[in-house]
Amino acid sequence: MPGLQVLIDADNVGPARVQPVLTAITAIEAPVSIVVSGREQALSRVSWPPSARQIVASGWQRADVALAEAYRRDDGPLILVSGDGDFALLAARHPGSVLIVSAAPSYRLTENATVTDPALEGPGPLHTWLRHVTGER
Repeated sequence: MPGLQVLIDADNVGPARVQPVLTAITAIEAPVSIVVSGREQALSRVSWPPSARQIVASGWQRADVALAEAYRRDDGPLILVSGDGDFALLAARHPGSVLIVSAAPSYRLTENATVTDPALEGPGPLHTWLRHVTGER
């Protein structure tokens, strides 16, 4: 099975929602690829794991484009930390399981993915989804 792919829009989702994801994925044994994009100020709000690929992108839609370019189509699970509807087609066409982490996701994102907000719901739904897609306990 391909590893877990995590794409984070740092301009769109704040640390209260990003940090639970980072904490949860460090606890799994499956391979994880993390790509985060956003303005330098947004990137500096979180302490990123050394393995995270950080892409500084400023200007209209630049972070979205950087994440779309970093995306790899495979049947592994995908965590998309963004509520931006621009990612709806990517999420809908991804052949593996998709989790959206956002406070206010676009309706188009909610049609084809599981959605959670760890800042409001706590980390439980996130951990449940990870156990389901990785087969880990």
